[in-house]
Parts: sequence; C-alpha cells; structure tokens
Amino acid sequence: SPPMDLQPSYNVTSVTEFILLGLTERWELQPVLFAVFLLAYAATVGGNMGILAAILVEPKLHTPMYFFLGNLSLLDIGCVSVTVPPMLARLLSHEQAVPFAACLSQLFFFHLLAGVDCFLLTAMAYDRFLAICRPLTYTTRMGRGVQGALVAASWACSLGNALTHTVALSTLDFCGPNVVNHFYCDLPPLFRLACSSTRLNELLLFALGVVMAGAPTVLIVTSYLHVAAAVLRIRSAEGRKKAFSTCSSHLAVVGIFYGAGIFSYMRLGSVEASDQSKGVGILNTVLSPMLNPLIYSLRNPDVQGALRRVFTGRRVSA
Repeated sequence: SPPMDLQPSYNVTSVTEFILLGLTERWELQPVLFAVFLLAYAATVGGNMGILAAILVEPKLHTPMYFFLGNLSLLDIGCVSVTVPPMLARLLSHEQAVPFAACLSQLFFFHLLAGVDCFLLTAMAYDRFLAICRPLTYTTRMGRGVQGALVAASWACSLGNALTHTVALSTLDFCGPNVVNHFYCDLPPLFRLACSSTRLNELLLFALGVVMAGAPTVLIVTSYLHVAAAVLRIRSAEGRKKAFSTCSSHLAVVGIFYGAGIFSYMRLGSVEASDQSKGVGILNTVLSPMLNPLIYSLRNPDVQGALRRVFTGRRVSA
C-alpha cells in the first residue's frame, strides 16, 4: 500500500463498510450453521422468557436474587439479539457487507448489554453475601430502593464504557482493507484494520477492562470468600449444603461469563488469536445466555415448579 504521507489527507477514512467473514468461508457449511444458530437463538430467547415468566408467576421467587436474575434474562435476550439475527440474515442472503454505522451501533449495544451483565452478576454476589453473612439485616440492606439503585448504577457505568469505546473507534482512520475475520463487529478485529495508531484505543480497552471486569471480579471473589467462611461455620452438613446450593448456580454463570470475556479482550493478538476469538465469541454471545436459564432451573425446585405452571397453565394453589 502507498505510504501514509502520499495519501490525500481528505480521503483517509475511505472505508464505508466492513466485510464480515462470519464463522466459515465454506459455503456448503452455511445452511448447517444457519439451522444450528437459529435453534440456539430460539432456545436462548425461549429459555430466558421462561425464567422471566417463572419469576412473575411464583411468589416464592419475588426476592432480590430473582429480581436480578430477571434483569439478567432480559439482558441475555438483548445480547444474543444484537449479534445472532444479523449473522443469520447474512447467512441467508450471502451478503457479508455491513455499513460502517451499523458496525459501530452493533459494537455499542453489545458492549452496553455485556457491561450491565458484568455489574448485575456482581450485585447478585453482594446479594448472596448479605443473605448468608448478614441475614438479620438482609431485608433492610437489600430493599426495593437498593435493588433499583444497583440496576441503575449498572446501566450508567456500562453506558459510559460503551460510549467511550464507540467514540474512540469512530475517530480511527480506516483506509482498507475492510475484511473483518469475525461474525460480529468487535474491537480487537477492527483495531487490526485501522491505518492510524490504535495505541490509545488499546489502552482504553485495557484500562476500562480492569474497571468493567477486574473490579467486579475482586468484589465477587471477596463476597464468596466471606460466604465460604460463613458456610463452613454452619455445623450441620444439610445446612451447609442448603446455604451453598443458592450460590452454586451463580458461580457457574460467573465462571462462564468472565472466563470468556477475559480470554477475549485481555489478549490482543495475531490472526490465529482472531480465529480462536470466534469460538470465544460464540461462548460469549450464544452459549452463555443459552446456558443461564438451564443452570438456574436445573437444581432449583421453586423455578422448576414455576416453569411447570407456566407451561401447563396451572395456577398457584392457595
């Protein structure tokens, strides 16, 4: 390509669209991928809608923990809807071009919703800490106002993060090539295509990653260290099992979500890394939201009972 100083300064950002390669360039596999991801999308939306319905119909689930879980289900529906339907449309139409503005808006909404997820999982860990370690003051410390404030703060922090990344990316120069080796628009693959320096963007990604993932991880680990200490002090084995069973589902969701997120963003690397990041992207955007309803309903008789009532149409017995 010609040196930067020979390019006309008024035409540096000449890229008006990006070409998303998707999951595979083999056309014969695309109908299979379409069917698999359509089923995964339907299962994710259906499962999370089921959890929301269960929380609404079951009075036993009208607690702070399930208020946060209901919000998490809404976020999971949003997260999967930002990435999967556009990918399905591209698989169906064989049209891989995405306008620059559409790419930016997808990136913004993905980071907004995934960021709220981060903080909500932290709020859920704080809820478990209060319920197990501070049971006498739990109802006053986790009142309706506190629940609302935690959700509002989660949205505010995540909005700041998503806006910062989107605005910072929009200031970069893209003069070609415009082929993105991914199935949705995200920061690391787009950084590789910029003609101008991405040093500030990468610093922002790292610094905000510490705030968005590092701080919540520290808070979650701290909460669960206190929870583990409190559970170990319970004398009966049955009591210990009951106390920790309320945390195991949350810990499983946290492990999947943070594991995939940290692996994806804390290593900006080579083309091989970008191929790996497609797999991590599937875990982040499809598998994690799809597994959440399963994880929360698998070992919870209250959720299972409520789901049965939702699907059979039976009312709660007095």
